[in-house]
Amino acid sequence: MKTIYWRQVGIAQFLLLVLLLASCNLIEYHPYDLNSKNQPSNLNETYISRIEALSDEKDTIRFVFMGDTQRYYDETSDFVNSVNKRSDIDFVIHGGDITDFGMSKEYLWIHDIMKNLKVPYVALIGNHDVLGHGKEVYNKIYGDFNFSFKFRKTRFICLNTNALEFDYSTPVPDFDYMAGFLNDTASIDRTVVVMHSPPFDDQFNNNSGSMFNYLLEHYNNLLFCLHAHRHELSVNDYYKNGILYYGCDDISGRNYLLFTLVGNSYSYRVVNF
Repeated sequence: MKTIYWRQVGIAQFLLLVLLLASCNLIEYHPYDLNSKNQPSNLNETYISRIEALSDEKDTIRFVFMGDTQRYYDETSDFVNSVNKRSDIDFVIHGGDITDFGMSKEYLWIHDIMKNLKVPYVALIGNHDVLGHGKEVYNKIYGDFNFSFKFRKTRFICLNTNALEFDYSTPVPDFDYMAGFLNDTASIDRTVVVMHSPPFDDQFNNNSGSMFNYLLEHYNNLLFCLHAHRHELSVNDYYKNGILYYGCDDISGRNYLLFTLVGNSYSYRVVNF
């Protein structure tokens, strides 16, 4: 009888300890938890509203393209400090692989750093962000996998191209979404397409490459494409049709791409920090 009593006391003490730890937020219920109290939602929509609100009649756009922050928290902090020292940036595009394993905490740690940017930023989904339930976490925190925005008569079309991580079970890239921009040229003079995985990469659905390229060729004045994923600076004309694809380094390389668009011309340079 005494043994049963002390066993019951032990269980009660254990349950009390669990409740105390839970109340102090010391217990991680699940690494892909979608219901954290302080978890933001629809960040891309929020920041796109800020970007489009800044649009005016000026003919110059200057933006930063970077990617693959993953576990490089110190480097990402230094990146934010570097961009914040400038006063000529309109916005930042994160090219994906925000996280290493798609976990909620990883998303929040990076956003806690990126939110200190003085300019708005949007983030694409990368193949690492899809791992586990990562795509659900991304969807909750950042929003749709495909999105677009307009700024000073330029449309930026941001596409999910991580077909391999979606097991080819959903259309990646989504041609219906892409085709929706073919005849929508109102107030748009030029187009920039952004993705995480570029054509001919193992993440990309290369069976769809011809159609993907066909749609891009018919966009209104496509200037160039951007991608991350390969952790190296690169420029490629994948389809030998004059459409250039610019790849950025991962953030551990301590550099980013700075693009300046003036009308139908543009320039870029690598900024080290």
